[in-house]
This record gives sequence, C-alpha cells and structure tokens, in this order.
Amino acid sequence: MDTIWLTGAEWLAVLRIGLGLWWLESWRHKDRKAWFERGTGIAWAAGIAADHRWSAVRSGFRAAVAPRPRVMAYVVVYAELALGLGLITGFLTPVALAGGLLLNALYFTLMIHDVAEQGQNLMMALMSVVALFGMSWQTWSLDGALGLF
Repeated sequence: MDTIWLTGAEWLAVLRIGLGLWWLESWRHKDRKAWFERGTGIAWAAGIAADHRWSAVRSGFRAAVAPRPRVMAYVVVYAELALGLGLITGFLTPVALAGGLLLNALYFTLMIHDVAEQGQNLMMALMSVVALFGMSWQTWSLDGALGLF
C-alpha cells in the first residue's frame, strides 16, 4: 500500500494514538470532585435513563448503575483514563480498543436522543474498529516492543 509520508502501519498508529488522546481528553475535562463527591455525572445519566424511550436502557440502568452510583462514577472516569493511556502507549491495545468500542456503544445507546453525542461516539467507534482490524498495535507500541499479540 502506497501512502504519503508514513507507512500504512504508521498511519494506523497515528489513528490509535489520536483516539487515545481523545479518550484522555474525555477524562481530563471531567470535574472529578463533582463526579465522585456529588455524583453529578451518574445523576445526569440517571435522568436521561429514566426518560429513555427503550425500556431495556431504563431497566438496565436501574439494575446495574443506580444501586452503586459512586462505584460506577469511578468506573466511567477511570475507564476513560485507562483507555487513553493504553491506546497512546499501545499497551494491551486490542483490549483497549474493544473496551472503548463497548463504552462508546453504551454512551451511544444512552444518548440516542442527542445528535451531538451520537456523532462523537460513532466517530470514536469507527476509529476503534479501523484500529482494531488494522492491528494498529504493530507500530509505535509497547505491545509491539514486548511481542504481545
């Protein structure tokens, strides 16, 4: 495959790193004190889930998230950090890409009414699929250096 400036594998690494930076920015801009101490992030999501048009989202949120809002706040916030760091460094990249794809699918499903959120999550999901099936961990990654995957 002919490309300009970088090889195809290097462009896939650029895509992976860019996606990691996007996840890191999602983590960085969160007001962690509000998320952890006041529960604003999960409370906001609970309001959206309560009015969701799909009963599976409402019941799933009540069963999985509502009973443990503080734990789920930590899960969401630190999952975004772990995804960002994993993709930037290329460590456990296939796991990070699959996890990010799952998180984007959950966000997309919860925010089905919000066109702006749909666009962001679809774009991140597409990047994850391309990086995963393009095996973006082969170049500029700890996975490649350590011979993982």
